[in-house]
Amino acid sequence: MKNHSFTENILLIIRQEFGKEEEQIFEKSLLIQYLNKKTRSANRGSKSRGGFANLYAIYVIIEDYIANGFEKQGDYSAYEGALFSNLFVRQRELLFGNKLQNHALNNRVNSEFQKCFPGSEYIPILRNHETNRYWFNENLLKIKINKKTHNIAKTVIAIIDEYIRTKQSAFQRFVKSCEELQKISNSPQAVEKFILSLLAPNVDARFFEIVSYSILKYYYHDQQIYWGFDLKKLNKENLTLYKTGRTNANDGGIDFVMKPLGRFFQVTEVLDFKKYFLDIDKIQKYPVSFIVKSEKTIEEILDKIRDNASKTYSIKTIVDKYMSCIEEIINIPTLVSCFEKTVDQGYLNHVLEEIVLQSKVEFNYEDENDE
Repeated sequence: MKNHSFTENILLIIRQEFGKEEEQIFEKSLLIQYLNKKTRSANRGSKSRGGFANLYAIYVIIEDYIANGFEKQGDYSAYEGALFSNLFVRQRELLFGNKLQNHALNNRVNSEFQKCFPGSEYIPILRNHETNRYWFNENLLKIKINKKTHNIAKTVIAIIDEYIRTKQSAFQRFVKSCEELQKISNSPQAVEKFILSLLAPNVDARFFEIVSYSILKYYYHDQQIYWGFDLKKLNKENLTLYKTGRTNANDGGIDFVMKPLGRFFQVTEVLDFKKYFLDIDKIQKYPVSFIVKSEKTIEEILDKIRDNASKTYSIKTIVDKYMSCIEEIINIPTLVSCFEKTVDQGYLNHVLEEIVLQSKVEFNYEDENDE
């Protein structure tokens, strides 16, 4: 058993439900071991990845299983299954789940589970592609200990609920830390160090996007362009960066838009060329600037994208067309450089204020000072 700080929470929840058989249930349940693996970031603070997508896919299907009473009685094999549309809406209602996509429900949970337990004869999520209905594999919910079968459905829900509460607390502490830093007007070095710590490959994807936006907003906002329809009557306008909605680096949309140039920015943490090309296809091959959560050089990132794409597409002109749509790559070193320039221009506190604002919006954070 690979322990981490949240493992004790898991064992306590099992103990409350099944008494002294907790360790046997833990050892025999591949599903609980999978949850143990997925919740290792619980007490690592707000900056570690939450991994909510796969957990929430499991949660909503088992929640449907319990709502229909199958953890107590009934023939689950005869159940018509949960509708995808209901599951999809439900996972977005959960805390931090407002922009989750369908990938975890469709394949990612099963794929990751099989990687963790290659010898398992079961996969967690069962799906009828024709009816788009879902079931949870009941074989993973029933654990036999000393000739007695225990159903762990409610235990799984309780574990994920506790993980959500723990992560929410971490995010609240993060916002409070930001607010405390705002009060320290005589220690800009502490604020700089804090913000730079958020520009790292292991930082939660949403925080990386929030910090990227906050830095670039003030990096660009003093830059001016002249435009117009008459050379004698040109308009002078500052560049303005807008967020297009709530944050999620994997939501497949366009994350930032710049006015008046009409530049599109997409934040990503992967180097898979399919992700880049898909984003380009979605806007009919309109140029996109990619903000990449990587410390690799811009040349290394572009070369990796091109090389992998060339292995899939044998036609060079197709690859060239997609690559020409990558307007700019902004990596972590570039963001650090932009941040240093915003600090030199006196916008350090503005960047921190923006991080606080966007974090509160993203994580539904409120306190007594908020209206």
